[in-house]
Amino acid sequence: MKNSKTSKFILLIVIFFFTIGFSNAQKKAVTFSGNEITLNSEILNEERVISVYLPEGYKSSTQEYPVIYLLDGISHFQHAIGAVSFLARQGQMPKSIIVSIHNVDRSRDFSPVKVEKIPTSGGANKFLNFVSDELSVYMNKNYRTSEFSLLVGHSFGGTFAVHSLLTKPEVFDAYVAISPYLHFAESYLVKKAESQLKSSYDNQKYFYMTVGDEPNYFESLEKFASLVNENSSKAISFKYQKMMDENHGSIPYISLYKGIQYAFSDWHLPKKTFLAGIESIDKHYELASLKYGSKITTPEMVINKLGYHYIWEQDYEAAISVLLENTKRFPKSANVYDSLGDAYENNDQISLAAENFKKACDLGEKLNDKNMAVYKKNFERVNQKLSVLNK
Repeated sequence: MKNSKTSKFILLIVIFFFTIGFSNAQKKAVTFSGNEITLNSEILNEERVISVYLPEGYKSSTQEYPVIYLLDGISHFQHAIGAVSFLARQGQMPKSIIVSIHNVDRSRDFSPVKVEKIPTSGGANKFLNFVSDELSVYMNKNYRTSEFSLLVGHSFGGTFAVHSLLTKPEVFDAYVAISPYLHFAESYLVKKAESQLKSSYDNQKYFYMTVGDEPNYFESLEKFASLVNENSSKAISFKYQKMMDENHGSIPYISLYKGIQYAFSDWHLPKKTFLAGIESIDKHYELASLKYGSKITTPEMVINKLGYHYIWEQDYEAAISVLLENTKRFPKSANVYDSLGDAYENNDQISLAAENFKKACDLGEKLNDKNMAVYKKNFERVNQKLSVLNK
């Protein structure tokens, strides 16, 4: 009897959190770093608002980008942008588009079956059809999207992520399920997973799942994790982490970062591959591009890093060779000429150093480059060296 009362109390708290807490959060004023768009959904018979973040350089490139679909979009949009931008700059993932889906009725949209305690529940199938047949179609038509897409959901949104994998696995390639409420409706999705998880899919899936210090979630999540490992170990790259220092409210921030990082783990350049040289690096990005559907050459910053590695090793000829290649691949970048100037200067080729520092200054001025002060300082230094040498 005591356990029954406890379960009812927990359910009431969860319902309150889903229907009130997130509703209030969605009403708060938020400044978006993206375009807000209203779609008229025939499937849901209502208007749905999304916000779209485009990565730096999108307008000036012809590249195709992976798409990250973010549930509870208003709550998580800003820190998702921060995580994705940071990871891309660090070379741990490709630059990506983020689609923030604003809530209307998350209890309806994210729940797979109807339960008596939540009157509007049970609309997950319709919402999934909206995402697959209307939203993703709109994104693919209006933006340069690659074939790789990722879904991020917290709590009931995490429930929907599991529902999506089991119901329409072809829609997403990767999932981040943050404290998913899998004991919903007497662990409906866990039971469904017993028969719906597959030993193979059309392509590799990535699934990252977390939970905080939330003991009531443990049993259902551990059962689901066990089923994935038993039935889909070769088809799904799966990771489940308990973060006992976090609670239900704090866990999304770190989980989103770690989850996206995990989904793009094969994009990250291993140190051994990096040290093997530029041909090895090019091959890595060629294979990663095929896997993630994002056609991209080796990034400028990676080649630059390799050049400076050779400088630090005092292998100046290798540094010059690599950084010359960077100027050929990225001739519109001021930074590549500044870096090449560093290599020449370290190799006592002062005239060539000055020539490249001058190119960096000229190009940087045209581009209003934020590093202009560095370029000028470098140019002035080698000019002084040249003056001494020419006396």
